[in-house]
Amino acid sequence: MTIWDHWNETPAGKANLRLLIPSKGWVTYSDHEDNEGKVVERGSKEGIDSALINTLSASNFSMLTGAGASLCARNADGQPRAPSMRDLWNAVEVAVGTQVFADICGKFPNATISQNIEKLLSLCKVYLELNDAADENDQDVTAVKDFVSQAESCILAKVDFVNRNTNLSAHEACVRKIGRRGFRKTRAKLFTTNYDLTMEEAARRLRFTIIDGFSHSLDQVYDRQHFELDIVRRDAAKDAPDYIPNVFQLYKLHGSTDWRRIGAEVLRSRDNTKGKPVLIYPRSSKYQEAFEPPYLDMMGAFQAALREPDTSLVVAGFGFNDDHISRPVISALESNLSLRLVICDPGFILSENDLRGAAPEPPAHIIPVGDPHPNPFLAKITSLAVRGDPRIHLINGRFEDLAEALPDLIGETDRERHVERVKILRDAGE
Repeated sequence: MTIWDHWNETPAGKANLRLLIPSKGWVTYSDHEDNEGKVVERGSKEGIDSALINTLSASNFSMLTGAGASLCARNADGQPRAPSMRDLWNAVEVAVGTQVFADICGKFPNATISQNIEKLLSLCKVYLELNDAADENDQDVTAVKDFVSQAESCILAKVDFVNRNTNLSAHEACVRKIGRRGFRKTRAKLFTTNYDLTMEEAARRLRFTIIDGFSHSLDQVYDRQHFELDIVRRDAAKDAPDYIPNVFQLYKLHGSTDWRRIGAEVLRSRDNTKGKPVLIYPRSSKYQEAFEPPYLDMMGAFQAALREPDTSLVVAGFGFNDDHISRPVISALESNLSLRLVICDPGFILSENDLRGAAPEPPAHIIPVGDPHPNPFLAKITSLAVRGDPRIHLINGRFEDLAEALPDLIGETDRERHVERVKILRDAGE
């Protein structure tokens, strides 16, 4: 059994969370009780609630999500699901054929690929760059080019799994809570490395409005200036515009399944026959690709957001494996004294026995910090947190657990209540 087996069989809930308390270690959300049901030691509920309330209350609020935030999206049995890296590896092998796949892997006999599609595509990219001047009839180069093309098409198909029936309860909870944050503050900014449409579909269901850089014309066209726009309600009886609630900004750092490049423009479309997909596919060269339009606009916005005074960043489902995203966070910790950082990751605790409370010592409600985190960026951040940096709060848990724990700073609005009434009317009509 591994920690991932534990998480796969554990229902979502904020009670799964553990907070790193410097003087203790990883402390469970719930209180620790003795055999008679008496509280013998307080859990971390108050600390987690306080950290999240302060974070959402900041003048400038941002959230960063990665692949781990999509794994809780569920389709019916037999329908596509959010893929893991292992899923992508297996899917590409099936798509190109076992022998072709083995031949491609065999071109890199000294590399440790470990069934990681990102590493394999990175090696293919380097191979093609080194053989850029090769004859166009070179069979080896052609084979690698064809493999990369087929692999990218396969990945695009696998990550485009969201439909109107997908269970997105955690994403809806997240969108609802960050979108309600309050329109008198700057709009919440949601940054994601995911290609899928989980956040867009969740917002559609809730009738929340996304500002994502695309126009509201018939053909939705991307322009960075659209991020500077906002949505207001004009009342003839009022002199000033009325900013509507339930609006947030969405920045897709690695592209999206519904972005297509046609000529010099990027349009929104899920039609694979139109243009070329706008995605940064899994491979190490995405550092360089991230600084090309439109990704450059997204990265610029992310770096600018981290430099704002009284700013906060919540990270969930992102493993800090992308240097071009991780380094700006470290830089912000070094330079922005007012930054508040909350990171929620199921991999902070690597012992399955500890997570299940099976280890006899120490008490199951407290787990020591242990060895440095294997990821160098998370190791640095954890080191600061252990030393008592008040700006940093580390939480062991999944995106769906955090989504439940996020507070509702503002209650349900009249608009949201009306949306629910309309849904009931339409469902009754059907």
